[in-house]
Amino acid sequence: MRFKLVVISAITPLLFVAAGCSSMQDVVTAKNEGTSETYPVTKEQAWEISKTVFRWEGCDAIEEHRDQGYMLTSSGFNGYSMGTVMGAWVDRVDANHTKVTVVTKRRVKTNMFTTLTETTFQKRFAEAVAIEKRGEPLPVSPPSE
Repeated sequence: MRFKLVVISAITPLLFVAAGCSSMQDVVTAKNEGTSETYPVTKEQAWEISKTVFRWEGCDAIEEHRDQGYMLTSSGFNGYSMGTVMGAWVDRVDANHTKVTVVTKRRVKTNMFTTLTETTFQKRFAEAVAIEKRGEPLPVSPPSE
């Protein structure tokens, strides 16, 4: 009886976590739930800025699906989150305007926080656009607040 209790106690949390995990595919299917903004940049500029913002925010490797207009990335565990899976879509509006949609999901759905929010991504993206409009190169590190 005691052995069953130990096994059940060990397996239950693992099942709970596994059942509540978000994957990259969850991000892809959630595109229409993401946060979108249109910026006065070309599609190529928006693509590069999106990668820069993800790097500024400490994301892992970026998986580019340029032919389909989106990129995926993730971030790992830190002091307050088990990590985040995220994606950005870059859609041309016209020659000089691009719509950028971002989706972020907690890797473990029971976490209260993500390592990067959609609002923060869009805020950082707007900062990067302003830097480019001044004719300056995008810095390796994020601009200070």
